[in-house]
Amino acid sequence: MVDPTPDAPRSTDARRERLIGLLLLGVAVVLLVSSVTWFGTGQIGVGVGQLLLGIVLAAVGGHLYRRSARG
Repeated sequence: MVDPTPDAPRSTDARRERLIGLLLLGVAVVLLVSSVTWFGTGQIGVGVGQLLLGIVLAAVGGHLYRRSARG
């Protein structure tokens, strides 16, 4: 059994933040790479929207990952 300690919630939260940050970074990479397809088919608005969403997700994911690394 795991012994509850005062540091347990912090390490659990840091681990959760790191995993969510990595997930968001992965989704952002997929969005950024696949946005080229929309520009190629002439749907510029969808491509720009996907780029913006990818950039926002990358920023949030990077922030969460860095914050979890600091402890």
